[in-house]
Amino acid sequence: MKYYTSILEAIGNTPLVKLNRVVDQSDASVLAKLEFLNPLGSIKERMAYHIICKAEKEGKIKKGDLIVDSTSGNTGIGVAVVASLKGYRSLFAMPDKQSQEKVDLLRALGAELVITPSDVPHDSPENSHNVAKRIAEQTEGAFYLNQHDNPENAQAHYLTTGPEIWKQTDGKVNCLVAGIGTGGTLSGTGKFLKEKNKDIKIIAVDPIGSLFYDAIKHDRITEAEMYLVEGIGSDAMTQALDKTVIDDVLRVTDKEAFLMSRRLLKEEGLFAGGSSGAAVIGAKEMAKKLGAGKLVVTILPDSGSRYLSKIYSDRWMKEQGFLD
Repeated sequence: MKYYTSILEAIGNTPLVKLNRVVDQSDASVLAKLEFLNPLGSIKERMAYHIICKAEKEGKIKKGDLIVDSTSGNTGIGVAVVASLKGYRSLFAMPDKQSQEKVDLLRALGAELVITPSDVPHDSPENSHNVAKRIAEQTEGAFYLNQHDNPENAQAHYLTTGPEIWKQTDGKVNCLVAGIGTGGTLSGTGKFLKEKNKDIKIIAVDPIGSLFYDAIKHDRITEAEMYLVEGIGSDAMTQALDKTVIDDVLRVTDKEAFLMSRRLLKEEGLFAGGSSGAAVIGAKEMAKKLGAGKLVVTILPDSGSRYLSKIYSDRWMKEQGFLD
């Protein structure tokens, strides 16, 4: 018999699927890595499982302890399921712009939530990062996962996502395009791929309003503004990001990202979130730039089931001015 002894063993080894209709077939081929097929629906499960297992081995956490972090939802969901199955508790500070589906799923997994305002500066005591850090410092038996500044975030992808893409493409990948949130996915995956072939281009996709674009492209820190895409972008630099791995960064609007997400579902049968739409916008641009005969891989980080009340709601999209 062949079976997993735990759902956690099913994390990773997600498939690559060719995009046939949303990408011009005269351009480079685009393969999408379907991270929404992880057990709880997102790429963040890789990082959550890796960091918690490493903390266990190093004696930093024991049964009954509280795992704390800030999250836009997916990291929290990944951490919550690992914590639940391994005998830990979990608590997350989460900005109020995140979808209700994420809130409901986190609570169903048994996580405690502290909802924080989205429209406060990074150094505000009310910012989700600072709230999570403060709770961890003031709570006995708390383990601060610290996804934004933990080097093990990128290491999880260096050990899993990068090798998978290299193997699945037989080493023929020419370009990797993905959204950038903490920077861990691109940094770890990109580092592995560049060690295999230094000519592979690593391209970040950032929503307009985030500071990553200027930080990476122009080496300057600007003030972040509000944007609606969840899971990518940031109002502060993160230590999980290795800028030296990234060759370029592209910007997308909320509207572009959301409309592409809806196209992915309707035209490719891929039910993914807004950050996936953003990544595909970037992948299309690079496919046109590289031309026929080249291979672009893009990462679809999470499931569209997180956004039924937003991206996939005509009413919400019209209220935001994204649909006529």
